[in-house]
Amino acid sequence: MAQNTGFQTDEKALIRAAQEGDQDAFGQLVRAYDQSVLRLAMNLLRSPEDAQDVYQEAFLRVYRNLNSFRFDCSFHTWLYRIVTNLCLDHLRKRNVRKEDAPVAKDSSGGEYDLLDQVPDARAGANPERDLMRRQLGARISGALEKLTPRERMVFELKHYHGLKLRTVGEILHTTEETAKNTLFRATQKLRGALSDMR
Repeated sequence: MAQNTGFQTDEKALIRAAQEGDQDAFGQLVRAYDQSVLRLAMNLLRSPEDAQDVYQEAFLRVYRNLNSFRFDCSFHTWLYRIVTNLCLDHLRKRNVRKEDAPVAKDSSGGEYDLLDQVPDARAGANPERDLMRRQLGARISGALEKLTPRERMVFELKHYHGLKLRTVGEILHTTEETAKNTLFRATQKLRGALSDMR
Protein backbone atom coordinates (compact mmCIF):
# COMPACT_ATOMS: atom_id res chain seq x y z
CA MET A 1 0.00 0.00 0.00
CA ALA A 2 2.67 2.55 1.04
CA GLN A 3 4.86 1.81 -1.97
CA ASN A 4 5.46 5.19 -3.58
CA THR A 5 8.30 7.29 -2.25
CA GLY A 6 6.19 10.44 -1.90
CA PHE A 7 3.78 8.70 0.44
CA GLN A 8 6.65 7.19 2.45
CA THR A 9 8.15 10.65 2.97
CA ASP A 10 4.74 12.06 3.94
CA GLU A 11 4.15 9.01 6.11
CA LYS A 12 7.36 9.61 8.06
CA ALA A 13 6.30 13.20 8.65
CA LEU A 14 2.83 12.01 9.73
CA ILE A 15 4.32 9.45 12.12
CA ARG A 16 6.65 12.04 13.65
CA ALA A 17 3.77 14.50 14.04
CA ALA A 18 1.57 11.79 15.59
CA GLN A 19 4.42 10.87 17.96
CA GLU A 20 4.41 14.50 19.08
CA GLY A 21 0.68 14.30 19.88
CA ASP A 22 -0.88 15.57 16.63
CA GLN A 23 -4.30 13.86 16.61
CA ASP A 24 -5.01 14.84 12.99
CA ALA A 25 -1.76 13.19 11.85
CA PHE A 26 -2.71 10.02 13.73
CA GLY A 27 -6.16 10.12 12.11
CA GLN A 28 -4.54 10.33 8.67
CA LEU A 29 -2.39 7.28 9.45
CA VAL A 30 -5.47 5.34 10.52
CA ARG A 31 -7.34 6.34 7.34
CA ALA A 32 -4.35 5.32 5.20
CA TYR A 33 -4.32 1.79 6.63
CA ASP A 34 -7.78 1.11 8.01
CA GLN A 35 -9.08 -0.89 5.03
CA SER A 36 -5.97 -3.06 4.70
CA VAL A 37 -5.97 -3.78 8.46
CA LEU A 38 -9.63 -4.76 8.42
CA ARG A 39 -9.14 -6.89 5.27
CA LEU A 40 -6.13 -8.67 6.81
CA ALA A 41 -8.00 -9.37 10.07
CA MET A 42 -11.06 -10.61 8.16
CA ASN A 43 -8.96 -12.88 5.92
CA LEU A 44 -7.12 -14.36 8.88
CA LEU A 45 -10.04 -14.72 11.31
CA ARG A 46 -13.01 -15.26 8.96
CA SER A 47 -15.25 -13.56 11.53
CA PRO A 48 -16.56 -10.01 11.11
CA GLU A 49 -16.90 -9.55 14.88
CA ASP A 50 -13.39 -10.81 15.65
CA ALA A 51 -11.94 -8.80 12.75
CA GLN A 52 -13.60 -5.63 14.07
CA ASP A 53 -12.22 -6.34 17.58
CA VAL A 54 -8.70 -6.83 16.19
CA TYR A 55 -9.04 -3.69 14.05
CA GLN A 56 -9.93 -1.58 17.09
CA GLU A 57 -7.33 -3.19 19.34
CA ALA A 58 -4.62 -2.83 16.67
CA PHE A 59 -5.11 0.92 16.32
CA LEU A 60 -5.38 1.30 20.08
CA ARG A 61 -2.01 -0.44 20.41
CA VAL A 62 -0.55 1.72 17.65
CA TYR A 63 -1.79 4.82 19.49
CA ARG A 64 -0.33 3.64 22.81
CA ASN A 65 2.99 2.48 21.36
CA LEU A 66 3.63 4.92 18.52
CA ASN A 67 6.40 6.63 20.52
CA SER A 68 8.29 3.31 20.56
CA PHE A 69 8.25 3.12 16.72
CA ARG A 70 11.86 3.80 15.66
CA PHE A 71 11.65 3.52 11.83
CA ASP A 72 13.89 0.40 11.85
CA CYS A 73 11.22 -1.29 9.70
CA SER A 74 8.41 0.19 7.64
CA PHE A 75 5.30 1.41 9.45
CA HIS A 76 3.33 -1.06 7.30
CA THR A 77 5.43 -4.00 8.61
CA TRP A 78 5.14 -2.77 12.20
CA LEU A 79 1.35 -2.38 11.91
CA TYR A 80 0.93 -5.79 10.22
CA ARG A 81 3.02 -7.34 13.01
CA ILE A 82 0.58 -5.93 15.59
CA VAL A 83 -2.44 -7.14 13.60
CA THR A 84 -1.05 -10.65 13.01
CA ASN A 85 -0.09 -11.05 16.68
CA LEU A 86 -3.62 -10.05 17.72
CA CYS A 87 -5.05 -12.48 15.13
CA LEU A 88 -2.79 -15.28 16.42
CA ASP A 89 -4.07 -14.60 19.94
CA HIS A 90 -7.68 -14.76 18.70
CA LEU A 91 -7.04 -18.00 16.78
CA ARG A 92 -5.39 -19.61 19.81
CA LYS A 93 -8.32 -18.62 22.04
CA ARG A 94 -10.74 -19.89 19.42
CA ASN A 95 -8.94 -23.25 19.31
CA VAL A 96 -9.16 -23.46 23.09
CA ARG A 97 -12.89 -22.69 22.97
CA LYS A 98 -13.33 -24.99 19.92
CA GLU A 99 -15.20 -22.31 18.02
CA ASP A 100 -15.06 -22.40 14.28
CA ALA A 101 -15.43 -19.86 11.51
CA PRO A 102 -18.47 -17.58 11.31
CA VAL A 103 -21.35 -20.02 11.67
CA ALA A 104 -24.88 -19.34 12.80
CA LYS A 105 -27.87 -21.54 13.48
CA ASP A 106 -31.02 -21.42 11.40
CA SER A 107 -34.55 -21.84 12.78
CA SER A 108 -34.29 -25.64 12.63
CA GLY A 109 -31.01 -25.64 14.58
CA GLY A 110 -28.83 -26.43 11.55
CA GLU A 111 -25.56 -24.55 11.20
CA TYR A 112 -24.58 -22.48 8.17
CA ASP A 113 -21.57 -20.38 7.21
CA LEU A 114 -22.33 -16.65 7.41
CA LEU A 115 -19.92 -15.93 4.54
CA ASP A 116 -22.10 -18.06 2.28
CA GLN A 117 -25.00 -15.67 2.90
CA VAL A 118 -23.27 -12.76 1.17
CA PRO A 119 -25.01 -12.40 -2.20
CA ASP A 120 -23.07 -12.32 -5.45
CA ALA A 121 -24.16 -9.02 -7.01
CA ARG A 122 -21.97 -9.26 -10.11
CA ALA A 123 -23.67 -8.80 -13.43
CA GLY A 124 -24.41 -12.14 -15.04
CA ALA A 125 -23.91 -14.14 -11.85
CA ASN A 126 -25.77 -17.38 -12.14
CA PRO A 127 -26.98 -19.57 -9.28
CA GLU A 128 -25.08 -22.67 -10.43
CA ARG A 129 -21.75 -20.84 -10.68
CA ASP A 130 -22.47 -19.09 -7.38
CA LEU A 131 -23.12 -22.46 -5.71
CA MET A 132 -19.89 -23.92 -7.12
CA ARG A 133 -17.94 -20.82 -5.99
CA ARG A 134 -19.40 -21.08 -2.48
CA GLN A 135 -18.68 -24.82 -2.29
CA LEU A 136 -15.09 -24.23 -3.40
CA GLY A 137 -14.80 -21.36 -0.91
CA ALA A 138 -16.13 -23.59 1.86
CA ARG A 139 -13.63 -26.34 0.94
CA ILE A 140 -10.73 -23.87 0.95
CA SER A 141 -11.91 -22.34 4.23
CA GLY A 142 -12.16 -25.81 5.75
CA ALA A 143 -8.67 -26.67 4.52
CA LEU A 144 -7.28 -23.39 5.92
CA GLU A 145 -8.87 -24.20 9.29
CA LYS A 146 -6.73 -27.37 9.45
CA LEU A 147 -3.52 -25.33 9.33
CA THR A 148 -1.85 -24.19 12.53
CA PRO A 149 -2.42 -20.48 13.25
CA ARG A 150 1.16 -19.67 12.20
CA GLU A 151 0.93 -21.70 8.95
CA ARG A 152 -2.32 -19.98 8.07
CA MET A 153 -0.85 -16.58 8.89
CA VAL A 154 2.16 -17.13 6.58
CA PHE A 155 -0.03 -18.52 3.78
CA GLU A 156 -2.52 -15.64 3.96
CA LEU A 157 0.13 -12.91 4.20
CA LYS A 158 2.01 -14.35 1.22
CA HIS A 159 -0.87 -15.27 -1.08
CA TYR A 160 -3.75 -12.96 -0.12
CA HIS A 161 -1.72 -9.88 0.76
CA GLY A 162 1.15 -10.40 -1.67
CA LEU A 163 3.90 -9.84 0.88
CA LYS A 164 7.45 -11.07 0.32
CA LEU A 165 8.57 -13.91 2.60
CA ARG A 166 11.24 -11.64 4.07
CA THR A 167 8.49 -9.20 5.13
CA VAL A 168 6.34 -12.06 6.43
CA GLY A 169 9.33 -13.21 8.51
CA GLU A 170 9.77 -9.68 9.90
CA ILE A 171 6.08 -9.44 10.78
CA LEU A 172 6.18 -12.79 12.61
CA HIS A 173 9.57 -12.11 14.26
CA THR A 174 11.26 -14.97 12.45
CA THR A 175 13.63 -15.49 9.53
CA GLU A 176 12.76 -15.56 5.85
CA GLU A 177 13.89 -19.21 5.78
CA THR A 178 11.52 -20.17 8.62
CA ALA A 179 8.66 -18.35 6.87
CA LYS A 180 9.52 -20.23 3.65
CA ASN A 181 9.49 -23.60 5.46
CA THR A 182 6.19 -22.73 7.16
CA LEU A 183 4.69 -21.76 3.80
CA PHE A 184 5.89 -25.06 2.29
CA ARG A 185 4.23 -27.06 5.13
CA ALA A 186 1.02 -25.06 4.77
CA THR A 187 0.95 -25.58 0.99
CA GLN A 188 1.54 -29.34 1.38
CA LYS A 189 -1.31 -29.60 3.91
CA LEU A 190 -3.66 -27.62 1.65
CA ARG A 191 -2.74 -29.77 -1.35
CA GLY A 192 -3.49 -32.88 0.70
CA ALA A 193 -6.82 -31.48 1.94
CA LEU A 194 -7.91 -30.44 -1.55
CA SER A 195 -6.36 -33.35 -3.52
CA ASP A 196 -9.69 -34.91 -4.47
CA MET A 197 -10.77 -31.72 -6.30
CA ARG A 198 -10.08 -31.78 -10.01
